[in-house]
Amino acid sequence: MTTHPPKVLVTKIGLDGHDRGSRVVASHLRDSGMEVVYTPPWQDIPTVVKLAMEEDVDVIGISSLATDHLIVPKLMRALGAAGLRDIAVIVGGIVPDADEVLLLEAGVARVFHPGSALEEIAAEIVRLTRARRAVNA
Repeated sequence: MTTHPPKVLVTKIGLDGHDRGSRVVASHLRDSGMEVVYTPPWQDIPTVVKLAMEEDVDVIGISSLATDHLIVPKLMRALGAAGLRDIAVIVGGIVPDADEVLLLEAGVARVFHPGSALEEIAAEIVRLTRARRAVNA
């Protein structure tokens, strides 16, 4: 990035406490030169929206292994209500095909499944950040 690296919020919403994958992704993003704001599991939607606003993140990455991805549409609505529609949201984890359609229809930019390459995730975050910053320039 020409001005500053992508800033990513990596978090888990709901009651899913499986955070190994999100920690691996967060570490890789940091190692790739991104600024990463990492939260422990069990975040609620108002907290994620507030943190995204306060930290001025480009992308929010949600990790889900236990169907908590089904509350992401509520997060998307909350981001919109807060005037943060320009923040891209990606979801990673175990997401059935039918649920992936639901997430994409709700405005999620991308869903990554188990086995996705860390480099692919990082490249997508760079792409999404560039798009956001071009619109907001």
